[in-house]
Amino acid sequence: MSVWALGLNHHTAPLDLRGRFAFALDQIEPTLKGLRASLARQPEATLLSTCNRTEIYCAGEHADLDSTIDWLAHNGGVSPDLLRSHSYALHNDEAARHAFRVASGLDSMVLGEPQILGQMKDAVRAAEDAGTIGTTLQQLFQRSFSVAKDVRSNTDVGAHSISMAAASVRLAGQLFENLADIRILFVGAGEMIELAATHFAAKNPKSLAIANRTLERGEKLAGRFGAEVLRLSDLPQRLHEFDAVISCTASSLPIIGLGAVERALKQRKHRPMFMVDLAVPRDIEPEVQALQDVFLYTVDDLAKVVQTGKEHRQAAVAQAEVIIDAGVQNFMHWLNQRGTVPLIQQLNAQADEWRSLEINRARKMLHKGEPIEAVLEALSRGLTQKMLHGAMAELHACDAQTRDSTAQVVSRLFLRGNPPKDSNSL
Repeated sequence: MSVWALGLNHHTAPLDLRGRFAFALDQIEPTLKGLRASLARQPEATLLSTCNRTEIYCAGEHADLDSTIDWLAHNGGVSPDLLRSHSYALHNDEAARHAFRVASGLDSMVLGEPQILGQMKDAVRAAEDAGTIGTTLQQLFQRSFSVAKDVRSNTDVGAHSISMAAASVRLAGQLFENLADIRILFVGAGEMIELAATHFAAKNPKSLAIANRTLERGEKLAGRFGAEVLRLSDLPQRLHEFDAVISCTASSLPIIGLGAVERALKQRKHRPMFMVDLAVPRDIEPEVQALQDVFLYTVDDLAKVVQTGKEHRQAAVAQAEVIIDAGVQNFMHWLNQRGTVPLIQQLNAQADEWRSLEINRARKMLHKGEPIEAVLEALSRGLTQKMLHGAMAELHACDAQTRDSTAQVVSRLFLRGNPPKDSNSL
C-alpha cells in the first residue's frame, strides 16, 4: 500500500496560480469523484483547499503521481510542466510528514495558526461524503489530528502568533491615525471574515457593514457586531462610503473591479482607502493595486507582517518536529503492516479449512464409536501434519544454496527463534 500527496502552496506558487486550483467546499465532492474516475486504479483520495494551499492526498496499491499531476494540471488549465515547477509530489513517509506538519501549523503562512486543523477535518468529511476515503487515509488524517493535538499541548508553536486578521488591523493602524474614526466594510461572511471583524470591532470603529451573497448569513454575523448588512449588488453604489474594505469570499472571479474603485475614489475626493483581499482566487482585481490612493494588501503581502515573532517559536518548532517524527514512524509501521493483511487473511482461511476438515473427521470417528483418546490423537496429529507439511516440503525440496536461509525462516516460524540443527542432516 502506498500513500502520495501532490500540492502547491504559498511557498511554491504565486497567488494567481494558486487561485486556479482553489476549490470551494461544495466543489470538493464532484472534484474528488472526477479525480478517481481519471486514475486507473481508483485510489482513495482527499482534497484540501485553502487560501494558502491546494493538496491532494491519495492511497492505493501503487503510487500514481504522474497521472495525479496530469489531472490537476488539466483541471487548473495549465501545462503539467508548469504545475510541476510550482508544486511538490511526496510519497509514503514524506507525504505523512507533510500532512502532520500541515495539521500542526508548521507549514502555514502564520506559524502555529489553528484554522488549518479545522480545514483538514472539513476536507476529510467532504471525502467521506464523496465516498473516496478509506482505511488508509482515515488513519493518516486521524493520526495527523492526534499529532497536531500533541504539538499544541506540549509545545509553544502557537504562542506569539499573529493572525491574518490581526495583521490587517496592524496595517490599518499604520494608515489611519485613529481606527475609531473609520468606516469598515467586510465582504463575505465566512470564518476569515468573522475573525477579521472580531479584531476590528475591538478598535470600536465608527461603523461596520457586512456584504454577503446570502443575506441570512450576513445578518447572522452582523448581529454579533451591530453591523449593517448589504447585498453584494449594492457594493458599486456604496463602496465610496468605506475607509477600509476587507474581503474574503469563495467567488471564482473578482467581485470588486478597478472601475468600481476608481469611481469610489472620485466620490471620496481621493481620500485613501485601505483594502485587504484575503481570498484565493482574488476578490479584488489586481490592477487596483496601482491606484494612487488605494493601499491594497493580499494574503501574500500579509505574510511579511505575520512573520513577526517567528524567531521566538523556533525552539518550539524543533520540539514539534520530534513529535512529528515519532508520528511518521508509527504511521509507516502501520502502513507496512497493511501489506501483509491479504497474506494473514489467506493464512486464517487456510487454517479454518484445515480445522473444519479435522473436526468433521473426528465427528465421523466418534459416530463410529471409536475411543475418545484415539479421536483426539488423530485430530491433533492431522492438524500438526497439515501445519508442518508446507515447511517440511520446502526444506526437502530446496537446494544447497538456499537450505540454510530456508532453515532459518522455518526456525523463526516454528521453533520460536531456537537455532536449527545442522541443516545438512535434514
